[in-house]
Amino acid sequence: MFINGKWKEGKQYIAVISPFSNEIIGKVPKAEDKDIEDAVSSAVNAFQTSKKIPAYERARILEEVSEKIDENQQELAQLIALESGKPIRYALGEVKRAVGTFKFASIEAREIYGNVIPMDAAKKGKDYFGFYLRVPKGVILAITPFNFPLNLVAHKVAPAIASGNSVILKPASVTPLISLKLGEIFENAGLPKGILNIVFGSGSDVGTKLVRDERIQMVTFTGSLPVGEIIKREAGFKTVTLELGNNSPVVLEDVENLHQVVDRLIIGSFAYSGQVCISVQRIYVNRKLFDDFVSLFVEKTENLKIGDPLLPDTDIGPMISPSEVTRAMDWLNEAKTTGAKVLKGCRNEGNIIFPTVLINVTKEMKVMKNEVFAPIVSIIPYDNFDEAIELANESKYGLQASVYTKNIDKLFKAIDTIDVGGLILNDFPTFRVDHMPYGGVKKSGMGREGLKYAIDEMTEIKLVVIKR
Repeated sequence: MFINGKWKEGKQYIAVISPFSNEIIGKVPKAEDKDIEDAVSSAVNAFQTSKKIPAYERARILEEVSEKIDENQQELAQLIALESGKPIRYALGEVKRAVGTFKFASIEAREIYGNVIPMDAAKKGKDYFGFYLRVPKGVILAITPFNFPLNLVAHKVAPAIASGNSVILKPASVTPLISLKLGEIFENAGLPKGILNIVFGSGSDVGTKLVRDERIQMVTFTGSLPVGEIIKREAGFKTVTLELGNNSPVVLEDVENLHQVVDRLIIGSFAYSGQVCISVQRIYVNRKLFDDFVSLFVEKTENLKIGDPLLPDTDIGPMISPSEVTRAMDWLNEAKTTGAKVLKGCRNEGNIIFPTVLINVTKEMKVMKNEVFAPIVSIIPYDNFDEAIELANESKYGLQASVYTKNIDKLFKAIDTIDVGGLILNDFPTFRVDHMPYGGVKKSGMGREGLKYAIDEMTEIKLVVIKR
């Protein structure tokens, strides 16, 4: 563990197992009550330092972290691929994104502005001068998922440090090793001790104890809806931001180049075995395009290469765990027995689920109504655009969606009526750049990530009024 600027061993250890080889590739200590107390006390004390660090120095540290990640891309990508099973090409893409995320954070650290308030807009305010500052909240608890173990850590740690907070990081227990590397990078960049603390353990034990601690001012969590609901309930009088589930719909009304669209949707459906919050899950296709689209989609799915995530040409690697394989295959079996037709896939070898394409699905099936988080996509025909919009909205989730059409009126109709946090027009819903506001509505969560927007969440407005 990394607590108060020191590396600390533990009495019990958690094995880190490769999802592809099922071999133990490392161990991390499980935090006990004393470790949790030390981490919180360290962060509380360090906040007195972090809030006084000038913006240029916070920016320098974050810039150096970005540079060090850039210099060690191959090593970090290899570690991500080993512990998460993410194909190396996607792992390298994640590392490159993390370089940018910390770079954006270094820029934003210099641009945390307040504003002047025109007090004389009110009659009784004519003799007063007012302005507000943005000040850090205090101790931020960051609980991060397995699927982007570097860049989603970056999206919480980077804005927290950029805005002068201290941080306790609890990464996913199945992918903790990359967080240790990040801790080393921060240590070497000169981050004062105690500002970043890293502990390990289960969410039900270590996570819950941290969430309940009244000395923590904010919890930022990315993960499943059920866990997010528990955190919201247990956090008490804290700021909470939640990035939860999704069920990304695509509406395909008309396109200029069907091959290009299918290529994008193949990536959106199957990259990292669909274990991405904004993976394509439901594709609604205008009936005029349906047969051609399905034929081409299945053809291109057959060309995906399946196997060892460390090989550069691998497209599909393992799921994160055997339990996730069991869950996803159970959902597929339910879909098959209730009428879905399998065009491709619907089988597994060990932890690998072969990319699966379904038609004849219904909205009651789990693969349609829940977040599938596996390489499974359903394709559904529709007859008119209004129907497609209604179908896209038939979900308790609302993170991102996409619409393909050249008709400007239909684009604006989609903007006005699709209920999501992010609407991507003429590209897949899996699109994300790291400085954009990112977050959902409905049960996809609350709050926004993206460096500037995360900093807004992690700071308070402090008003100053001066009588002339």
